[in-house]
Amino acid sequence: MHNAYWLLNVRLETGHEVESGAVTETKTGLFRLRIKDGKITAIANMLDAGDIDGLPQLDARGLLALPPFIEKHCHLDKTLLGDRWRPVRPAASLFERFEIEARTLPTLRTTMKERAEKLLELLLRAGSTHIRTHVDLYPEAGLRHLEALQEALASFEGKLTSEIVAFPQHGLLRTQSAGIVREALRGGCGLVGGVDPHTVDGDMEKSLQTMMELAVEANADVDLHLHDGGRIGLDTIRRLAQLADEAGWQGRVSISHAFALADMQGEEAEETAQLLANSGIAIITSVPLGRAIPPVPFLHDRGVHVAVGCDNIFDSWSPFGNGDVLERAGRLAERFGRKTEQELAEALGFITGGVTPLDKDGQPVWPKLGDEASFVFAEASCSAETVARRAKRPAVMHRGTIVAGALERTSL
Repeated sequence: MHNAYWLLNVRLETGHEVESGAVTETKTGLFRLRIKDGKITAIANMLDAGDIDGLPQLDARGLLALPPFIEKHCHLDKTLLGDRWRPVRPAASLFERFEIEARTLPTLRTTMKERAEKLLELLLRAGSTHIRTHVDLYPEAGLRHLEALQEALASFEGKLTSEIVAFPQHGLLRTQSAGIVREALRGGCGLVGGVDPHTVDGDMEKSLQTMMELAVEANADVDLHLHDGGRIGLDTIRRLAQLADEAGWQGRVSISHAFALADMQGEEAEETAQLLANSGIAIITSVPLGRAIPPVPFLHDRGVHVAVGCDNIFDSWSPFGNGDVLERAGRLAERFGRKTEQELAEALGFITGGVTPLDKDGQPVWPKLGDEASFVFAEASCSAETVARRAKRPAVMHRGTIVAGALERTSL
């Protein structure tokens, strides 16, 4: 597309309607946005007269513009998308599940690159233009998974951005994978991962120490899978926070799943939330059904950054998943009874890195001049409706280019 053009009839949120102190409705208007070199260079109300400079035009036809979504937790190398249907095979233990997956993936008729591309297409159509994927690293696989994902992501260059977590799925210590993780960090991974330092590695302290040492050595962020609940899980969280603080890694550590946070009560809950907030540790949840999950509103209200991701999408671990992180945000709102206009709108922030069109006082804060021209266009009247109804998304734009769906070219 031309490096400058007008985007017409874009619905943007402009404020709140308030009755008796409660937000009852979200106000919107139709705007035109001038886009140049992937950035927003002008924003004007469609009702205001103005010169369109003879530039090309795209017509959003009243679609609501929302911030682009972030898929904060997925496994591109695990998916079976594009291959034949396979239900999940029974496994007697977590370790047997590792073995089933390791045996299955090399036998598929499709390549890992092809399957990863199928999942990337799904994520992009749903509105995710930034992807954090974990990649399995264990001695038998070497760097093959990483190489396949890098090839798949390269084919989406210009359509989305990404980051890769070096993930020792079978255990950092258990499979002596520190060396392969180090290689992966040198070869393009930007984060260090880990999994259940107590249950999988059998030595919480050594596992966490090794993970943090790898992170500091490579100047990489951390994203730990932590399924362990109860006292073991909570002790793991506290120790990781201490290590992050000692290393100066505040704001650079995430914990995925963190089911133990659902077991907190009373004063311990307050203390743990404060610890997470002070250390800048983010919590990532896939909002799974059938088990307790971290108390997201409680954590969010106390300054803990929380994000949502889809996790497993049709793989050896789960036959479910559609790659739609908006569906997960809606599920989260349902799970915690977040059903008012403002609560639903705030739930959008869990899939946008905290960016919402309006702030808590109803003031417009997005989009602004100079922002990237990256949008999800939704068939909805406002953010709240988008989350509650899992609105259709006819088009997705990334840095000024339509990367999924379509908008109509037109002329005034």
